Amino acid sequence: MRDSIITFTQLGERLMAFGNDEHSLKVLHEAIDANDWFTERDIRNAIAAICNDMLNKEFMEAWLKQYPTPAPKTKRVAVIMAGNIPLVGFFDLMCVLMAGHECHVKMSSKDSILMGYVIDVLRSIEPQIPIFEYSPTEHYDMAIATGGDDANKYFREHFATTRTLLRGSRHSIAVLDGMESDTELERLFNDITQYSGLGCRSVSLLFTPRGTIPSMPSSEAANKKLRRNIASARALLTMEGQDFVDCGAFLMVGDTKFSESLALVSLYEYNNIEEVTSWIAKNREHIQCIVSHANIEQCVPFGQAQHPTLDDYADGIDTMRFLLD
Repeated sequence: MRDSIITFTQLGERLMAFGNDEHSLKVLHEAIDANDWFTERDIRNAIAAICNDMLNKEFMEAWLKQYPTPAPKTKRVAVIMAGNIPLVGFFDLMCVLMAGHECHVKMSSKDSILMGYVIDVLRSIEPQIPIFEYSPTEHYDMAIATGGDDANKYFREHFATTRTLLRGSRHSIAVLDGMESDTELERLFNDITQYSGLGCRSVSLLFTPRGTIPSMPSSEAANKKLRRNIASARALLTMEGQDFVDCGAFLMVGDTKFSESLALVSLYEYNNIEEVTSWIAKNREHIQCIVSHANIEQCVPFGQAQHPTLDDYADGIDTMRFLLD
């Protein structure tokens, strides 16, 4: 693990300069051209979050102290990556390598340019780093796959005899008490809008005390595809005479369910906090992240939804424990 910490520390140092030289700037623009949902701001934010929240040497050392030294037997691990947000599959790659295994990567076509760039940087730091291309016809000791429910059904069948860690669709929520400061609401706005709402950590449902509508900031969506979606949703809601609050980058509508549209954020007006905690308990398996300053179990502060710590594992499943067991 020690050698891996050195490698990933050097990776972080190099990525901090991403977009400041001709080659990485070309990669940035190629990634945007290849995926209409990616914006320069989101790519830079994703890389900054990886550098600051994951590739900090002290953070990595403290994180890995929780786990035993990797077993001497190296395993072949398939990692099937999603591509909904920039470099979303990076942490799985990092975990496999930190655990001392071979990482056989299937990059998403939506994010292959950025992920390919990061892997190339890793290889330039450590030429013998065990990163290989995934093949559906080869056998693997373990598999980590992220996708929707239909994709997971396929993964369960394809990896029927393989130890798997499968992740499906999840959503994030925010619990308000009506006492949020302007700064907290600005941070919440970012929790909602970063990555055009495509991430499982993007807040899409707000709980607010009955009769209290949060005074959210207003700003146009950064992504042109999302702007078209919002314009269509705005026109439809107006035509139907349905109430909504226009925040520019999204529309808030009254609902008690997760929104199925990137243009809409559900607004659930609750009577008491017990109603909220009961709803959370019933829907926990569908929740990725809870944002709040209230006394809610396992919540994160406003503005931190898109900045998971190293041990804030997706779907609440300890990836390193899975790899080291």
